[in-house]
Amino acid sequence: MTPAKSKSTARSWRDDPSAPTDQALVAAVASGELTSLGLLFDRYSNDVRRVLARLGVPSSDLDDLVQQTFLDVPRASVRFRDDAPVRPWLMGLAAMVARRRRRSFSRMLAHLQAWAREPDARRVSTPAEEHERSVDVERALRAIEALSEKKREAFVLVMLEGMSCAEAAEALRTPVATVWTRIHYARAELRALLGEEPHASAPLRESR
Repeated sequence: MTPAKSKSTARSWRDDPSAPTDQALVAAVASGELTSLGLLFDRYSNDVRRVLARLGVPSSDLDDLVQQTFLDVPRASVRFRDDAPVRPWLMGLAAMVARRRRRSFSRMLAHLQAWAREPDARRVSTPAEEHERSVDVERALRAIEALSEKKREAFVLVMLEGMSCAEAAEALRTPVATVWTRIHYARAELRALLGEEPHASAPLRESR
């Protein structure tokens, strides 16, 4: 597969009325037309990479697991519903790949640490702010590390990736109510682990 294109290039297909839909590309892959697989890769490889990273895949393994996710598409495409959104479906495949390859929770901790500490280009933090942020991030990451795998997956997809619960349910092949339950208990466990009082949380989106 060819490397992912720049964001501006990858997004240009959305403005092209002649470009095939995501669903048409998956259908073409299911029929054995692998050129369409390359187009899906160009459109969504960056999204898949980000999800894998947030699920704990170390940077040294990211390229392999991104490739593996798209190599799983032909096999999985025969079961794809043609009225379903493709992006959440691909995120679900990525989650399955990460689940197969996950060896320990420490891998997730290491990558999320690096992800959370990316510098904010809008301003320069003071040393005291950086230290405080580092301590807070460490506490949060250890709390996320303590979640069960299923709760962590739901939390990452909905709270970090910004998916709706319906999209996460589609991706994880589980009922929407189950995703809501996992998010509810993940939030409660995180509050307890972080020593925070219960408070009103931002609402979860039922749909995009």
